[in-house]
Parts: sequence; structure tokens; C-alpha cells
Amino acid sequence: MRFIRRTLVVLAFLLATIGVAGAGVVLWFRQAGLPEHEGTLHAAKLSRPVRIARDEVGVPTIVAQSEADALFALGFVHAQDRLWQMELQRRIGQGRLAELLGPRAVDTDRALRTLGIYRRAQSMAAELDVETAVLLRAYCNGINAYLDQLRGPLPAEFFLLRASRPLHWSPADVLTWTLIMSWDLSSHGMRNELERLRLSARFDKSEIDDLLPSWDPAAPSVADYVRMYRDLGLPSQALAAPALKLAASLPHEGSNATRSQGSNSWVLAASRSTKASPMLANDPHLGLSSPSVWYFARLTAPGLNVFGATLPGVPYVVLGRNAHVAWGFTNTYADTQDIYIERIDPDHPDRYRAPEGYVAFDIHTESIQVRGADPVVVTVRNSRHGPVISDAFSSASLPAAAGYALALRWTALEPGDATLRAVRAMNRASDTREFQSALRNLGLIVQNVVFAGDDGHIGFRVAGRVPVRRADNDLYGVAPAPGWDARYDWQRWMEADELPHTLDPPSGMIVTANQKVTPPGYAGFLTTEWQAPFRADRIEQRLKEKPRHDIASFESIQADVTSLAARSMLQLLSHATPSTPLGHAALKRLLAWDGSMKTDSAEPLIYHAWIRRLTQRVFDAKLMPLAGRVEGEAGTAALLGVLSGRAHSRRWCDDAGAPQAPADCMGLAGAALDQAAADWAREPAGLDRLRWGREHPAVFEHRPFSHVGPLRRWFEQRVPQPGDDETVDVGHFGSSDEHPFEAVAGPSMRVVFDLSGPAAGTWMLAPGQSGNLFSEQYGDLLEAWSRVRYRPIEASYKATRTMILKPASE
Repeated sequence: MRFIRRTLVVLAFLLATIGVAGAGVVLWFRQAGLPEHEGTLHAAKLSRPVRIARDEVGVPTIVAQSEADALFALGFVHAQDRLWQMELQRRIGQGRLAELLGPRAVDTDRALRTLGIYRRAQSMAAELDVETAVLLRAYCNGINAYLDQLRGPLPAEFFLLRASRPLHWSPADVLTWTLIMSWDLSSHGMRNELERLRLSARFDKSEIDDLLPSWDPAAPSVADYVRMYRDLGLPSQALAAPALKLAASLPHEGSNATRSQGSNSWVLAASRSTKASPMLANDPHLGLSSPSVWYFARLTAPGLNVFGATLPGVPYVVLGRNAHVAWGFTNTYADTQDIYIERIDPDHPDRYRAPEGYVAFDIHTESIQVRGADPVVVTVRNSRHGPVISDAFSSASLPAAAGYALALRWTALEPGDATLRAVRAMNRASDTREFQSALRNLGLIVQNVVFAGDDGHIGFRVAGRVPVRRADNDLYGVAPAPGWDARYDWQRWMEADELPHTLDPPSGMIVTANQKVTPPGYAGFLTTEWQAPFRADRIEQRLKEKPRHDIASFESIQADVTSLAARSMLQLLSHATPSTPLGHAALKRLLAWDGSMKTDSAEPLIYHAWIRRLTQRVFDAKLMPLAGRVEGEAGTAALLGVLSGRAHSRRWCDDAGAPQAPADCMGLAGAALDQAAADWAREPAGLDRLRWGREHPAVFEHRPFSHVGPLRRWFEQRVPQPGDDETVDVGHFGSSDEHPFEAVAGPSMRVVFDLSGPAAGTWMLAPGQSGNLFSEQYGDLLEAWSRVRYRPIEASYKATRTMILKPASE
């Protein structure tokens, strides 16, 4: 017994020693892995000393004696605080994820290699003008200087994935991420074209128009593409399947694998401001991620005094203000991508039909290195339109005898882009005239840009490269077009002044929230993919409530969670006929509700559970043969169309043949409400205990550890979130059956700028400035963001930690 006791004591001592040692290792890793934010460092390729002063939440103010040195320091702090994020972004763009993550990442790599993102980035680097190239190289030198002086452990993600030390950055690496962001903000057109191609295997064009309705009441009349495909004998579903798989495999902004529902921005003239100066607000809606897609910073150098949101891995402030001009972006949803059906030469499969006859594909192969497996060789074909995207996932679903392929033309893959030069000029603009001139070079993405200046002007411009289609192009980019027919080719880019724009409107107010922005009688064509007008209408309502506004009232509008879409939907559903006491109690609550999507309310959950069940009953049975589903913003539009009678191609509320009246859907709506209420409560009193915030948390996904069970709780961050897809304070939820209402996209940051002073305004992002799990700035802003609280810009100038970068020669 004495021996056993002694043995147990020794074992306990050893276990305690191991535990203490393990804790010590973790503490050492935590401390050693955090970047230094104080002291003096010497760096090669820096010309003069730079001061980097961080405030209490980690926002750096960079004071440099030249613009190149300011960008050097920005690259340095980006690498300090977001090294894993930057490395992952670079690998995504290069199609090199499988080297880290193994076979499960091959599909993403194959998709990126097929699109040719990195090849295009290398071409863009070669096209840069000399001055922009020098400044971009200075930014990369700053990243590389941090990598060269790094002596401690890399961030935890590198350790857990056994990733190698990052290689030096080059300008092509920077441009790669600008292309990925452009893809996410542009690919709606391609995805909808592919969806229409898929649906054409079962539905006629009028039915597809009901399923994918346009919010444009003056949309052009599109040719019957379904009949065209049938006349061609096109295997629509087989062709669309691999291309849709490619679209699903590509990454999205932030890290959540879902597209957001847009963004908000508005601007008021001095006459509408309490301080008699223009004001501007912007909150772009992107996938919520840990860390944020944005990183706030202030850059000060000769000719440069700018504060706002930067993208780690890219120089300059993307959204923000300088001493004289403030600006914000929302997505225009312009159609900058067209899918072409390429007819393959039956005798020579490496040739395809062009207007002048059969011509050869441009073909090359690429090898994807796969961790723990053999390399995967990808054959990439390019037609005269662009990459053949249906090759990315060729399978038995695409028979060789079909004789067709799908190619993508996308403005971002075209030569001649000068977006970085435009962003630099925006940062340096001294008045609104110079700012508008800068926008003429914006090319990679098409955005609604609102701006305000201390010169008293406010304005709006659609900026970016928009293709001009021929007058006899009867498809308007809505559905894939025959690639051998020259009438579907693009002609040129729209000139800057051909795009919608306005300066100092008489109303003193400009609002953009992804709604239709072309004026009546507009001669050009931008898109048929405008988003719903509910957010824009609500913002205008709030702006008209007061004759003059200030920063506090702008912040209040950004926090607004009243859904005009819910009000419209409930008006149409007011005569629903539930058959259970629970269903009747739920309907009574909803009809007395004002549409406010508050976290502590039950009604938002009852409403969305009802709409989800009703949408499934109306559409899913019809789409089941195609394994499809109508949901999200598209589902709201389609359901509103059915309930209002606008969707009249068939009896969507049952399987009869003739069109139905909207009232015919009320029985189905009542049954859906009975089911939805029973999903969440057993008796009417149980409805009182429901809370929207519990089922609708904002999920800040971490890539890749949100998909690794044991690590998810450490790296992913969550917080209750109000709102829904159509509220100003957006809380966009995805398509998960297990957690259908988790918010995966929302305001990626919020800013309010007052042009009464060079630094007047407020800002907020989430979850924090740092991407390092062990940093106190990893999630310190999460609660403030959720409650729509702000930090004044001036507070970012109050240094709590200061670092001096000096040239290595000193």
C-alpha cells in the first residue's frame, strides 16, 4: 500500500508538472506571439523615420515624411496585426489552399486556377504606371520588413496548420486580393445567369421570371432564352451543374460562404445639417468574419491626411475621409459578367465556334500541390470571351457528346485597369472636383459612390467599368448567350459621364442602398439585378423626419431595425387562415406588430419562421426535381410577387394549371403559420418566451477553424444581432437548416462623417482590429458594434503605444 501511495504521489506530481509546463508554454506562446507596438525598430528600404501611434483599441496613426514611407508603415502594421488573414487571402487568390488544407481545398484551388485570378494579377502588376508601381512596392516592402524582423512564433493558425513561414510579398499578391473582392461584388450576374440556365431545364421563361423577379419596373424585355436553348438542343442542367459548382467553391468577402444583401450610404447638404456643413454615412454589408475584412488607420504624410477603413493586403484607405472630402460605397449590382455558350467543333474538341468559324482554344495546364495527396493537374481553356468555367468540374454530368462549354467574360479580367491609381487620388483629393476626377480611373468594381466636401458640395456617381452591349442584344446579360453570335459581344466601356451621377441635388439628400439608381428615361443599361428598395425607403423616411441632422441622428438611422418588407408582407398575409389556437395567437401578435426586428422581441422570430415555412410550401415542391430552393432576398421577392398577384405564370400556391388569385394562398399561409408556431412553442403562452436575438446571433466566422469543431469556440465570435435582410441595420441570415436564422452578414463597419472639421465623425467595426487570437483587440469591439455604439475619430489620435520605425542605415 505504501508503494501504491508513493506511486500515486509521483504520478500526481508529474501530471501537475506537465500541466504547469503546458500552461507555461501557452503563456509564453501568447506573449511571444504578440507583435511589438512600442519601441524602436530598424527596417531596410525605409527612407526616413516613421511614427506609429496606436490608440486604446489598436488604431494606428502613421506619421511619415513621404507617401512611400507612409505606405511602408501601413504594410508593416497590416502584417503585425493581420498576418494570418493576409497569408490566407494570398493563398486563396493564388489557388494554393490545398497545400495547407489538403484534398478538401482542391475544388477552391481548381476554381481560382480556372478563373485565372493570379495570372491576371501578374498582368495587372506589369501594367502599372511607374509612380503607382513604386508606391505599391513600398507597401510590399513594409510587409516584408515585418516578416524579416519576426523572431517569435507565428500566429496560432500557422502553428495549428503546420504552415510554413510566409514568403515575401510582391505587387501581384496585393492585386490578387483586389480581384477577389471584385469577384464577390460582381458575381451576382454570373450566378443568376447560371441559375436561369439550370431552371430552363424544367420551367418556361415566365415561370423563371416569377422565381427570380426583378425590382426594376422598367426592365427591358428579354428574349425567350428557354426556347432558344431548347431549339439548340442544349443540355441546360448538365451544362449549368459544373459551372454552379465552380461558383459555390469560390470564396466570398470576409469569410462567410454567403453573399450579403448590399450596403447603405447617404449624404446630406449643409442646409440639412445642424452645423451647416455636409454630412455622410456609410455601412457596407459584407460577410462577418474573425478578423474583420477591414482595418482602420490614419495616414499622414505630405499630400496625404486620411482616416478610414483599409483592406489588409492593400494600400491606402478604401472607405473614409481626408481633411477635405469624405466618401462611401454601396454596390451598384451592375452586370459586368456575361456567360457564353461555346459550341465545340465535333471533329476537333480543342476548337470552338466563333463568328468567323471554328478557332482554337488557348490551352494550358496547372498543377495543384495537395497536402498529403498527389498533385492535381488542371487543364484550363480560354475562349475569345474568357475562361471556360464549365471545365473546372467536368464530370459525368456533362457528357462529352453534348458539344458545348460555358465561358465567362468579366470586366476585371480585361486589360487596362487603373483602380489603385484611382484610390490613391481619392485619398489625396483636396476638393470634390478632384475627387470626381479620381473616380474616372476606378475600374475593378462598379460602385455607387457618394461624397461630400468641405467646399460645400455633395454628390453621387456610379464609378467603374460597365460594358456597352449592342442594341440588338436581346438577352441583356440576363441568361447565357450563344458565343458564336456576334450580336452578344461587348462593344466598349461606358464613359464616366454616361454613368448615373448627380451633384448638389435640390432636395439636399442622396441615398443609395443598392436600389435602382438610374433616372427615368436613362439611355444606358447597367443591370436588371437591382436590390429591393426597402432599406433606401426607410432611410429616406428617417431623413425626412427632421429638417436638420447631426452625428447622433445619423447614428440612430444606422441602428434602425424597422422592416418595411415585413410590413408589406404582413399586409398581404393579413387574411391568412390558421386552424390552431397557437397559429391564431401568432397571427394576432404579428398583425399588431410594427415590423421592428429587436433582439428582445418574439415577433421577428415568429415572422421569419412563418415566411420560411410558407416559402418552402409555395416553391420547394416545384423546385425539388432540380434540387433547388428559393430563399433569402430572392425568396422575399418571389413570395411578394405571388402574394400580390404579380407572379402569375402558374398556380404557385397549389399544383393546378390556371393562375391563382392572391387570396387563394391564404389557406396555405395559415397552415404554414400553424407549422411555424408549433416549431417554436407548444401553447400560446410559449410565444412570449421567444427572443429574436437568441436565434439570430451575428456569427463572425473564422477561416478555416469555424469548420473545425474543437477549435471553433476559440476562434469564432458571436453576439446577439437585431435586424434582418431588409432593415437598415442588416442581419442577413444564410440557408442553414440547422441554424436558419444565424446572421452571417451585416454592417462590416459603420462611419459617420461631418465635414465641419478635418477630423469630425465617428466609426466602428467588429470584432476588433487584431487578427491574433491572443490579442486583447481580437474581439474588444464586438459588444459596441452589436449595440451600434461608436468611437470618435479624434480619439484615434490619442496614443497609448508608440513605435518608431527607422531606416536600417541609421
